[in-house]
Amino acid sequence: MVTQFDEKKQNERLDELRRKEEEQLAQMLAGKYGVGYVDLTSKSIDTDALRLIPEKEARETETAAFKKVNKKILVAMRAPERDNALQTIQNIEGLGYTVEKYMCSRASLEHAWDRYHDISYATETEAGVLTLSNETIQRMLAELKTLDDVRNQIKEHVASKDTHRISHALEITMAGALSLGASDIHLEPEEERVRMRYRLDGVLVEVTMFDFPTYTLISSRLKLLSGLKLNIKNAAQDGRFSIVVNEKEIEIRASVLPGAYAETIVMRVLDPTTIALPFEQLGFDKYLMEIFEREIQKPNGMILNTGPTGSGKTTTLYAFLGRVTTPEIKVVTIEDPIEYHLAGIVQTQVSKDYTFASGLRSTLRQDPDVIMVGEIRDAEVASTAVHASLTGHLVFSTLHTNDAAGTFPRLIDMGVNADILGAAVTVAMAQRLVRRLCPICRVATPLTAEHHAVLDPLLNNIPHKDELPANQETMWLPKGCEKCGGLGYKGRVACVEVVLMDREIEATVRTTSSERDIWAAAKHQHIRRMAQDGAVKVLQGVTSLDELSRVVDLHDEVMLETIA
Repeated sequence: MVTQFDEKKQNERLDELRRKEEEQLAQMLAGKYGVGYVDLTSKSIDTDALRLIPEKEARETETAAFKKVNKKILVAMRAPERDNALQTIQNIEGLGYTVEKYMCSRASLEHAWDRYHDISYATETEAGVLTLSNETIQRMLAELKTLDDVRNQIKEHVASKDTHRISHALEITMAGALSLGASDIHLEPEEERVRMRYRLDGVLVEVTMFDFPTYTLISSRLKLLSGLKLNIKNAAQDGRFSIVVNEKEIEIRASVLPGAYAETIVMRVLDPTTIALPFEQLGFDKYLMEIFEREIQKPNGMILNTGPTGSGKTTTLYAFLGRVTTPEIKVVTIEDPIEYHLAGIVQTQVSKDYTFASGLRSTLRQDPDVIMVGEIRDAEVASTAVHASLTGHLVFSTLHTNDAAGTFPRLIDMGVNADILGAAVTVAMAQRLVRRLCPICRVATPLTAEHHAVLDPLLNNIPHKDELPANQETMWLPKGCEKCGGLGYKGRVACVEVVLMDREIEATVRTTSSERDIWAAAKHQHIRRMAQDGAVKVLQGVTSLDELSRVVDLHDEVMLETIA
């Protein structure tokens, strides 16, 4: 009987033999290079780890990240000595991970690479990290210059039949927000469609519209990314995730509310580069810079910055901290959340079990010289902060009041003894942010009688007239160009007012809580009111009169009375 030759089985045996030989070789080389060995064909691949190396890069460098354990990443490779493979390892380490290297065969890598088909291009993860490759983000930052660029690209991808169209749209949404400097992203369902808006320099601007099927997919991705429950649609949820861009982590805080038509989502973009302003770039006039320079160098006391949410209070306090921090002093902060990491200081973040009150008490046991409390929210925090300032500490904090003079009655309402405010508080300031006119496209226009009617009461008795521009008959209007994204404004600057603690203010606070009386007592300090500070910026061409009027009440009776 003649045995029939089976070519297929023979080839299968040869392939199996070659594979075993390759695995043996990889195992031997692992010992030579002093790394581990792994056969990935029998292992499940962790896609959270896999997406840390883009597919193209993984194939070019013959690497694959196959497992993630906390902040440790296991990476398989064929040639541990290869330069591009080593560069890939360095890139992962630059994201804050520890890398454990393994030798493997080509078959192992092919098995891992096959899993790229199971994950989206935008690489959203259950761990709450959205990773945009350096190549991708650089390309997008170059392409997404204006709102129209963002609109067109989102519409293009949503309309496509690409299986990853939602991931692409989400990627563009995030990259567009970073490129244009948006502080928030709003997704607002209406009866027939869903509106998406960016908050740019404090103003909401419409970007695009989504149909409900598309929005359902987007909201599910965002909820998954933020660590929120997909099946809960009738209750508010808060979550967070981060975007890793160019080895920099940007935190995104997500808020979901049930609405009449569907859930509305707002994402706060906490980009540290937007608040990392040095002291000299805050936009304060020279006389204010001199005041702040003197006051923040004092060894004790309390400096309070007041204003509504989004008025730049934290940015100003960060700049103050950056100015006073030296190797000779200890600085501790209590924040919610930590928005920017400062070198040389201890930063803590509030949580369910670590509140501003408990954090401040604990901080005082850390032997600090300077303390920053993110916000004075209640009587306990107010009392402890005042105590800290009276016991040799310099305290920075924020408070919600309408103006600087309102700081003192607000603290008294919280239970602080009016008799000790004079010794505790050194500076009360208030600020609002106005949009800066784009210096490239702003247009000059002469002041009309109507403009003079608004500005003249603010300028007639204004302190420090020497800092006013020579031309006081011209202001500027927004136009729009490519540099400012067609909006006519780019960036923001603070309009500020200050009340310094002195004998007159101390005596007034002890006898009355009237803000009118406090402002009258502060008149001798020759510090501009917020509206006056804004009027100067209008004449300087920093902002427009319409923009100032949007943010600051230029007709406030108490203000006009106390500056007359």
